[in-house]
Amino acid sequence: MPEFKGLIRSKLPTAGTTIFSIMSGLAQQTGAINLSQGFPDFPVSEELMRLVYENMRKGHNQYAPMPGLLSLRERIAEKMERRFGAKYNPETEITITAGGTQALYAAITALIHEEDEVIVIEPAYDSYNPAIELAGGKAVHVNLEPPDYKVAWAKVKKLITPKTKMILINSPHNPTGAVLTEEDMQQLDELTRANDIIVLSDEVYEHIIFDGLQHNSVAKYPSLAQRSMIVYSFGKTFHATGWKCGYCVGPANLMKEFRKVHQFMVFSVNTPLQFALEEYMREPAHYNGLEKFYQEKRDYFRSLLEGSAFKILPCSGSYFQLLDYSALSNEKDTDYAIRLTKEYGIASIPVSVFYNVPRDYHLLRFCFAKSNETLEKAAACLHKVKA
Repeated sequence: MPEFKGLIRSKLPTAGTTIFSIMSGLAQQTGAINLSQGFPDFPVSEELMRLVYENMRKGHNQYAPMPGLLSLRERIAEKMERRFGAKYNPETEITITAGGTQALYAAITALIHEEDEVIVIEPAYDSYNPAIELAGGKAVHVNLEPPDYKVAWAKVKKLITPKTKMILINSPHNPTGAVLTEEDMQQLDELTRANDIIVLSDEVYEHIIFDGLQHNSVAKYPSLAQRSMIVYSFGKTFHATGWKCGYCVGPANLMKEFRKVHQFMVFSVNTPLQFALEEYMREPAHYNGLEKFYQEKRDYFRSLLEGSAFKILPCSGSYFQLLDYSALSNEKDTDYAIRLTKEYGIASIPVSVFYNVPRDYHLLRFCFAKSNETLEKAAACLHKVKA
């Protein structure tokens, strides 16, 4: 096909192929074990798959309502009240989305205008900054540092200006595995209440939290909840990331604006999945046991790495483990990740790419949402790595 000869003004001139696609592609090319992209390699529940198939056979194959199946939104409302004591109206305050990333994009697009500022806490999931840029806003970055990745709220406060419209948070945190505490939420509440700022809270790993810690959703704090949009993921919770199904909750006046954008992005979301998820969620045990399941994965992976040359950083949530390779090499993390993939057969994600301006602490992110067999093979590869 001949190329277009006219002027193209890119809306994302600095954007290229995501590191997730690059590293997964390299893993496929080389036959390496892929612990880079965050997806499980164990099966989805047989019961849940059966429900999807049954609902297809029942004829639930046409458009769902724009905000999502009401009965599914009712199950979500029940879950939010049971877990966080938060009451959301399923008709006006919950919307089913085509995954967490679409929900984040719709929220940013709906609420951010030209020259609005959004405070982004980095390292951060790579969809945040492009969405803000496409909305005409400006991302203002607060950097976290290893090993604990605590938010310095005094720094956040100094960055607030009359143009600050939103603060974007993520807990449990990708890529670091850090989690926000009750004290963090209190400071966030104080800052946003004093400055009339919206909170966009990415909580897709809500059920993947360890060591007896509790997930401090913004939904638990009434004054925060009234100015917050919260994003969740069925894919992360039910090991089905390829289904791209999630949801967003928030107060009716914010959700009204969210739906204006949502309807023109996707209109509605996969219908038989929604019917299946509604039936599956009637049993809370289907999602309440994830903490134990993933802590066993985390602990097993960490035990397998004992005696290797990598330093294991703390991980309180999510299904990602950071490893410090500074005792092995002074190479840039992007170069080192590629070399590990090609020479040792193990693919990871360099953490510097999660910063707007790369900050290289010689850290790599590994996904442990894998079968024990995969984790054992990966650990064997990592034990072979020498300085």
